[in-house]
Amino acid sequence: MRYPMKLKAPLKDYLWGGTRLKTAYGKKTELESVAESWELSCHAAGMSVIENGEAAGKTLAQWLAEEGREPLGIKVDAKAQDAFPLLVKLIDAKKNLSIQVHPTDEYARRVEGDFGKTEMWYIVETEPRASIFYGVKEAITKEDFARHIRENTLTDILRRIEVHKGEAYFIPAGTIHAIGKGTLICEIQQSSNVTYRVYDYDRRGKDGKPRELHIKKAMDVANLEPVKNSAVLNLSVDIFAGAKARLIVAEPCFTVYELQIEDSARLFVREDSFQTFTVLEGALTLLAGDEILPLGKGDTVFLPAGLGRYDLTGFGKVILSKL
Repeated sequence: MRYPMKLKAPLKDYLWGGTRLKTAYGKKTELESVAESWELSCHAAGMSVIENGEAAGKTLAQWLAEEGREPLGIKVDAKAQDAFPLLVKLIDAKKNLSIQVHPTDEYARRVEGDFGKTEMWYIVETEPRASIFYGVKEAITKEDFARHIRENTLTDILRRIEVHKGEAYFIPAGTIHAIGKGTLICEIQQSSNVTYRVYDYDRRGKDGKPRELHIKKAMDVANLEPVKNSAVLNLSVDIFAGAKARLIVAEPCFTVYELQIEDSARLFVREDSFQTFTVLEGALTLLAGDEILPLGKGDTVFLPAGLGRYDLTGFGKVILSKL
């Protein structure tokens, strides 16, 4: 039972979120704000639900438990992973996110019993002068790092980058980072929810208490050398018939493409890996055998490995991810 699956995303109303995912990306909810939409997720903290076909109403994780590992593809088995490998989010930052860092696989398995978290940000929309923090400006010692945390001067040593629509940033585990206010991104990451907050602008949570920081663990895992964005390739590729395609990242944890569809494109899902894509602009129709799926801005589809050919017709932009 392999067919293209349209997914319903769990939504998160963290205190820094905005309303664009509701008003412009089709997320129907009674929440006042939506900070994150977990577009593709089998993580216990929020699971995508299949909306169409025979498996409608099941979580993607339930369906995979019934079907076995084959729909994930050969590359997943080769990695000997027990869990679903990716998590794709839309993130709407009305306010600054905390300055944070994620652990490597080795540290996360040993300390948290979870995967580490390497991620990639694709900039979907920005307000004027929106920015991110991306690693340290120059190499520092752990002692200096600790001092800046104590003195609330951490932002002084971080690299601030003004961001623009269509840019991409690769964030390896260990990179100190933060999304700035006014930024809407599509995040492709390892399936992990392990985050160590280092600085949070002295904000309080919904319970009125200061939000928890994780200084010791952050000190353990933070990379205190400058990070280069060299993993972002931005290569034009001609492998999707009818689509203008850009290979953004090709790393062991994920491969990501930006596709511009103008009229129609022919694509294939081979046995090596599943695919998933999120529509960021326009309106498209997916055709695969007898399956016809109308898709709009903010819709996400999971395509099992070995599905074969499918077509996208219409005009729009998608971010496509696979292993």
